[in-house]
Amino acid sequence: MEFFETLQARQSIRAFEQESLEPEKVERILEAIDYAPSAGNLQAFAVYVVISTELRKKLARVASDQAFLAQAPAVLVFCAHPGRSQGKYGKRGAELYSLQDATIACTYAMLAATALGLSSVWVGAFEEDEVGRVLRLPGEYRPIALLPIGKGAESPPRRSRRNPDELIRRI
Repeated sequence: MEFFETLQARQSIRAFEQESLEPEKVERILEAIDYAPSAGNLQAFAVYVVISTELRKKLARVASDQAFLAQAPAVLVFCAHPGRSQGKYGKRGAELYSLQDATIACTYAMLAATALGLSSVWVGAFEEDEVGRVLRLPGEYRPIALLPIGKGAESPPRRSRRNPDELIRRI
């Protein structure tokens, strides 16, 4: 899929077919994550690939009972690793750059999934401490985004977008 077609095709999908993901597609998504830019090339993030049905159900519960997290065949959990940035960038690295690194990586994964004909939705509504407990995350990791991925089972109408003139300021 051409890049701008991928951008236009991506939309948030919250219903997934009950079929497993092809391992080669998962690997391509993970490869795309590795290409994501990061502050100082530190890659101050970690990604957990959650395929366990039991863990996906637990994630759904601690994410405001968003059941589609359990439906998706995989959920990628993007975590910031503040300490990895702090050594080079201090407080700003820990509090901002590591979060940016994790969110950029998540965006790359989302676009890669779309390019591969898969669907996803960015989930930010969850209890951080509970996600950490469910996945037994090391204390230095902070969950930033959950990204369920799978074959979409819905095709909602495109949602309207703000006019670019409302978003962009040319100075």
